[in-house]
Amino acid sequence: MTLLKQDLFGTVALLESAQGQKRVVRDTGAARWWLAGLARHLARRERRALETLAGLDGIPRLLGAAGGQIERAWIEGQPMQLARPADPKYYREALHLLRRLHARRVAHNDLAKEPNWLVTPEGLPALVDFQLALVAPRRGRLFRMLAHDDLRHLLKHKRTYLPHRLTAREKRILAQPSLLSRIWRSTGKRVYRFVTRRVLGWSDREGAGDRKL
Repeated sequence: MTLLKQDLFGTVALLESAQGQKRVVRDTGAARWWLAGLARHLARRERRALETLAGLDGIPRLLGAAGGQIERAWIEGQPMQLARPADPKYYREALHLLRRLHARRVAHNDLAKEPNWLVTPEGLPALVDFQLALVAPRRGRLFRMLAHDDLRHLLKHKRTYLPHRLTAREKRILAQPSLLSRIWRSTGKRVYRFVTRRVLGWSDREGAGDRKL
């Protein structure tokens, strides 16, 4: 067993069988008592999202969920900030992946973080860490705003690593954050940064130096 991550919400570990099969286990049992309820809630969100997205390439396969644990298949790949994808094909396939995600009424809701984007050995995109994902009963206004921001976050990464291939339409999307995003940036983001950085000791690029999930 290799411990990949340990924080106030529990642990994430990589397990490998004798046959070389890898799986990732998120265990909320080690969460601090005052965050245990939230840790289990986030684990349930991840489980539901992975169940809803079952069968999609580029999405971890859910292997099991019980007793505050989530077990899923490992996806080989480097996090975006290490791979620094500059192939236009990666972003085309990433857009297709988001469309398939949204077609099943799932918004990832945490794609600003580069460690949540993987680049597989084949140069294709994959997504991890669905703790904040929304599985919407219908494509209502909230879902549409979150899906729009999923797309904007992908385009922000494209602007970082392949800026000269941004289309005019993509530039317009980048210039049009959703109402929810504008409210978040002007109010909630400050609270989020205070809690995560001062109280929990996190940063927005946690895990940026290594493959964590």
